[in-house]
Amino acid sequence: MKKRPIIGITMGDPAGSGPEITVKALSDASLYERCCPLVVGDAKILEQAKKFVSHPEIRIHSVTDVSDALFEYGTIDVYHLDLIDDVKKFKIGEVSKEGGRAAFECVRTVIELAMERKIDATVTNALNKEAMNLALADEGKHFDGHTEIYAVYTHTKKYTMMLAHHDFRVVHVSTHVSLREACDRVKKDRVLEVIELAYQACRNLGIEHPKVGVCGLNPHAGENGLFGREEIDEIIPAINEAKAKGIDAIGPLPPDSAFSQMRGGWYDIVVCMYHDQGHIPTKTIGFVYDRQKQTWKAVEGVNITLGLPIIRTSVDHGTDFAHAGKGESNELSLVNAIDYALRMAE
Repeated sequence: MKKRPIIGITMGDPAGSGPEITVKALSDASLYERCCPLVVGDAKILEQAKKFVSHPEIRIHSVTDVSDALFEYGTIDVYHLDLIDDVKKFKIGEVSKEGGRAAFECVRTVIELAMERKIDATVTNALNKEAMNLALADEGKHFDGHTEIYAVYTHTKKYTMMLAHHDFRVVHVSTHVSLREACDRVKKDRVLEVIELAYQACRNLGIEHPKVGVCGLNPHAGENGLFGREEIDEIIPAINEAKAKGIDAIGPLPPDSAFSQMRGGWYDIVVCMYHDQGHIPTKTIGFVYDRQKQTWKAVEGVNITLGLPIIRTSVDHGTDFAHAGKGESNELSLVNAIDYALRMAE
């Protein structure tokens, strides 16, 4: 019988939706047929989340060693970190140092477990960047987000963010920087690095001959220098070098049409030059709002960090403070993130 991989899942910021969507996701018996989920967080918070989503039948099993986990449906194993002093007094839906510290410690711990090969892959729920950095300020630390935490604690120099909605995939040359700085970061070596990471990610997903679309930075991909020279000076040389290495890199593509083409099957993945160039199209197709019912019909999407020595996938949304504690948050993004982690762990 094939061994089920152990998937470490952070609870995210305890003031957000992470704990409750984790309970929802792990209430699916079929998940336990494919993997051994282990939540990294505070068992007291998961007990509270059970009440938010009305799953009293689920048992929370607190462990301090991976070997003590049961990995049985009906029981949620929690690698317990005593993070919240008084759950009854802890405020849901608000930014706090305590919540930020808890979210950070969950991430740091799940990375440690993966680096020690005690778990096979990691999946992260959302953290609040303001809360986390409030908590870390006294130590002189600052992180832009999960991706940078993973890079530091895995000692990774070459990495990038990939967003995926089923077979719609984008990777980024830069992410959490100003738009002005993002333009300055479009350099040949970095563009080539991201093309190579994109190609390898598709290969890891079982795509034998990936087609990598590469966006331009400027409108109409620069119109041969009419609207800027980044395509001529930086992007095209990177594409040519990638081709010389045997990568089917196509571009530079006008960004206003590249994503429709990918949906049509022209490319397996698209390299984007900055954060919103990739995030906007992915979230447009993955986040669906029902205007009649005035509720979110779907909040789907997966965030994967490429280039790491361990597997990391994540939900593609924030902490959802507005709905936290009400049992209304949608768990599909977390389910998809677990599915992607399993694919990459095969």
